[in-house]
Amino acid sequence: MAFEKVTVGAMTADPSLAVRRAIADDASFSTWRARDGWAHRRFDWPAATPRGRVLVLGGRGDIVEKYLEILGHLHAEGWSVTTFDWRGQGGSGRLSPNSRVGHAADFAIFVRDLADFWDEWTQQADGPAMLIAHSMGGHIALRALAERAIDPAAVVLVAPMVGIRSPIGAWAGAWLARIMARMGDPARAAWRVRPDQRSAGHRQRLLTHDVGRFEDEAWWYERKPDLLLGPPSWAWVAEAFRSGRALATDPRIATITVRILMLVPDADGLVDSRAAIRLAATLPDATLIRFGDEAAHELLRESDAVRDRVYAMIDSFLNRHA
Repeated sequence: MAFEKVTVGAMTADPSLAVRRAIADDASFSTWRARDGWAHRRFDWPAATPRGRVLVLGGRGDIVEKYLEILGHLHAEGWSVTTFDWRGQGGSGRLSPNSRVGHAADFAIFVRDLADFWDEWTQQADGPAMLIAHSMGGHIALRALAERAIDPAAVVLVAPMVGIRSPIGAWAGAWLARIMARMGDPARAAWRVRPDQRSAGHRQRLLTHDVGRFEDEAWWYERKPDLLLGPPSWAWVAEAFRSGRALATDPRIATITVRILMLVPDADGLVDSRAAIRLAATLPDATLIRFGDEAAHELLRESDAVRDRVYAMIDSFLNRHA
């Protein structure tokens, strides 16, 4: 397995950087166009003799590069892997005039993009097609499953965004977001990002206990600044609350028969872990694994002790259902 050569500075002692901060020579980026012509940045890493395929879906504001480590792990296990940047973020354009604001007025467009991508992707090769979805990706995957828009052999949901956290509570947070989205430009940023170390430290603690993996984002953005996305718009926040409530009460959730592994960090400071746990109880064939204070939101990018457990659980689950 050959990798594009990169300079990783003083952290070369970490062997995982060979995957986290480099693109393998046998992997490739391309463009996938949705039915309306919208260009999405796509990434494929085919296995030499694949046992099947895994589509990995990131969360809000994420880019392909954040998932190189899990993609590399799955590839080493014999899976062909694919991912893409969601419409409106990463290398897939923007839905807001401000390129640093993550805007979306209706998550239905994401569900449609996933359904269309899945339809094309599953026709491109034989073998079992699996899905791993993190955070907002998990939310969109659940909606697509409920709508019978995708048909994976098995699904792993990592910190799925059923509900989002609000410092003033879900009801008040949703009310405030609706009001703010109706006042002025709904695509304006819901908050400002402070470029100071205290703010960066707070964000790191929300995402992962592993400082090195947290710094991978900044490393990639220094090299590809056009991929950077900042805070969501007020319209996105309002839609996240609305779509989350609808998802939590959708009777079709109880008809999803796909085997699901749901990994939930109880101490998640970004999404509502309790909402995900309640939804898991309504799924006919779901295995729920909960993590304690040792884990933050990004389980796939956590410290080794947590990440190794997560990868082992995913491997075991995919092996059973391949």
